[in-house]
Amino acid sequence: VSDEHPPRSFEKSFLMSLLFVRQGLVAPRLQCGQKSITHVELHRPEKRNAMNKAFWSEMVDCFNQISGDPDCRVVVVSGAGKIFTAGIDLMDMASDVLQPEGDDTARISWNMRKIITKYQETFTVIERCPKPVLVAVHGACVGGGVDLITACDIRLCTQDAWFQVKEVDIGLAADVGTLQRLPKVIGSRSLVNELALTARRMYADEAKSSGLVSRVFADKEAMMAGALEMAGEIAGRSPVAVQGTKVNLIYSRDHSVAEGLDYMATWNMAMLQTQDVMKSAQASMEKKSPKTVAFSKL
Repeated sequence: VSDEHPPRSFEKSFLMSLLFVRQGLVAPRLQCGQKSITHVELHRPEKRNAMNKAFWSEMVDCFNQISGDPDCRVVVVSGAGKIFTAGIDLMDMASDVLQPEGDDTARISWNMRKIITKYQETFTVIERCPKPVLVAVHGACVGGGVDLITACDIRLCTQDAWFQVKEVDIGLAADVGTLQRLPKVIGSRSLVNELALTARRMYADEAKSSGLVSRVFADKEAMMAGALEMAGEIAGRSPVAVQGTKVNLIYSRDHSVAEGLDYMATWNMAMLQTQDVMKSAQASMEKKSPKTVAFSKL
């Protein structure tokens, strides 16, 4: 990475990077001009990317920065080392979860609720980010990893990937997103119940057939190349169109069709008033790729 565009990282360094991938810089194979892709990597490979205390705050800081960064149009999340993530680091998190502060049951419960909602925000911030988030999973994706990927917009994996809703095996109900988001991702309520209640592993082929992931790659190298290529395609489109699409997809998921249509009409009565529509239409008529259009930052 050149001095002109240095990477930003967090002091506790669980998240290795906020790398701004530009043509000729980190991923020269991307033909995305000045459109930016941000690569966020879980980087604790010596502990199988287990989620320690640093992780829960760094993810929030990371995605809050990304959300407000006009240079970023798409995000790719991946894991360093042999696997994507082993989930929550129980040893590191034990003091928070098993020994909450408080003088009586009410106060202990109040503080426990604060801790749980803080952890929930770690993944909700990904969903709330207006930039599309692609996640690339290799090897194991356990417990909190499933919470993480279900908050992302597009999920890719390698052939050796496997997924596990692990929480019942450690004596608790998953409480930071899986039980709320996985039923929206996988069409079969029966399959969701089976995975959550038995803690069995789901392997790549079943993940693909059930809709948990949309593509399966032979290995991590091929997956990362595919993820960056897909991100480049998204980054080449109008950010007004792309971010508006994500916001409305999530809104429609949680509302009725009528409510979604009404929200969409209100949204586009403002968002259609952009030069991006004319620029994109002109490129289409000239049989040019949208990636050739210079869209303003958003």
